[in-house]
Amino acid sequence: MSLSAKLQLRQSQSVVMTPQLQQAIKLLQLSNIELTAFVETELERNPLLERPENNAILSSSENKNEASDLSSHQDVQTADEWLKSSQDMSAQDQTSGLDADMDTIFPESNGSVADFAPKQDTDFPLQNDWSSSRSYNNSSGTDEINLEAFVSETPSLCDHLTEQLNLAISDPVMRMIGQHLIDTLDDAGYIRGQLENLADRLGAPLSLVEETLAIVQTFDPIGVFARDLEECLSLQLKERDRYDPVIAQFLSHLHLLAKHDFESLKKICPDAEDLADMIAEIKNLDPKPGLRFGRVMVQPVVPDVIVRKRNDGAWHIELNNDTLPKVLVNQSYYTTVSGTTRSETEKNYLQDCLQTANWLVKSLDQRARTILKVSEEIVRQQDAFLTYGIQHLKPLNLKTVADAISMHESTVSRVTSNKYIATNRGIFELKYFFSSAIQSSGNGDAHSSEAVRYRIKQLIDNEPPRKVLSDDKIVERLKAEGIDIARRTVAKYREAMNIPSSVQRRREKKMAN
Repeated sequence: MSLSAKLQLRQSQSVVMTPQLQQAIKLLQLSNIELTAFVETELERNPLLERPENNAILSSSENKNEASDLSSHQDVQTADEWLKSSQDMSAQDQTSGLDADMDTIFPESNGSVADFAPKQDTDFPLQNDWSSSRSYNNSSGTDEINLEAFVSETPSLCDHLTEQLNLAISDPVMRMIGQHLIDTLDDAGYIRGQLENLADRLGAPLSLVEETLAIVQTFDPIGVFARDLEECLSLQLKERDRYDPVIAQFLSHLHLLAKHDFESLKKICPDAEDLADMIAEIKNLDPKPGLRFGRVMVQPVVPDVIVRKRNDGAWHIELNNDTLPKVLVNQSYYTTVSGTTRSETEKNYLQDCLQTANWLVKSLDQRARTILKVSEEIVRQQDAFLTYGIQHLKPLNLKTVADAISMHESTVSRVTSNKYIATNRGIFELKYFFSSAIQSSGNGDAHSSEAVRYRIKQLIDNEPPRKVLSDDKIVERLKAEGIDIARRTVAKYREAMNIPSSVQRRREKKMAN
């Protein structure tokens, strides 16, 4: 057999994904935040893309509201009406401001300084005074209002502690040490690092650092500047005058409380009543006092789809236009620039920008239509859940939805990733509605795993303290309700919901009583 090189023609079929097709598939699985970032990048890169003007967005939004019969928007004042009403109130204040007394401005005031604070439950208190101050302070004579002047900034934990440091400590050396201690705090209010290292870095005696630490540990909120959980809880108990040798020993064994090892805790405190009081006291403390100042930024979930119930009982499904980035292709700019191009390179670049811009606009529109189509089918499948609650959530898989809307399963999977839907039951990820099926013990329909989990939690929450349900008892209850489930599945669902075993629950309820 001889080896030789030769040319051969062969015809075959294969799927070739163009870069545009790959990018379109990628857009499907992007969340609204990731999609916005992608569009911003394209706006900077492509000169033919532009954002629509505010007037166009406003008119489209108004048309959308009219089409959806959202009559509640008709009662909202426009910006011009609000400014006009503010100016009218301002003029009234200027004419009658000299006749106003303290009772008129603070009608509930008893003369104390605390009464002069604005009430938290009132909407825009002293709005007339704002308008007056604007009129008096507006030297330019224009009617513009600087809304930023009325925005209050929430103080951070560092600012809150620094303000107290400047009032409590006058010695410049100790104040500098206190400021460094503030800088070492984490979001929860704990000191991260050794005091010895801080003393060496500042060149200060360790005793002075510890003296400063003792002062700043009295700052609000109580519990900050602690080095561990035990010290944090001790500071709060000392503030409440509840710290004694018994509870100090109890705090040194917090790991036993975390394990629910009440037998070992009884050796520390033989009196069961005192032990129950100490456990209740510990649970009322704040283990992370620094978090109340909101230094941990939490990104709220913004739904991509909104579901509302209409008067006729049907479900109205619409996209949340606030999460959809809007771009337009500037055809007039393309026409102007294309007439001045000289070289072939410039023409190719301009043509490529036009194709990319048109593709992006088309892909965004197709993505929105696909999300809406998938959401409509999910709502149709889970109508009982939206109407009656989680116990009526049906088992659902990707293939069922894909076959109903004539799409591929992978497309449905990408669409439901990182997408959220706002319903009358709350905001859920689209993947939440896809759950495995648990067979019925009779001839009834299968049950959703999420519905079974909810039923297990209901049974445990309603169990009497003297008759704690074991996993076997829960299985018997569920089978009596027509749910065929194994004991190990009940244990798996219970552990996933962070529910302790029946033995641990029995101990906790015994200590609580």
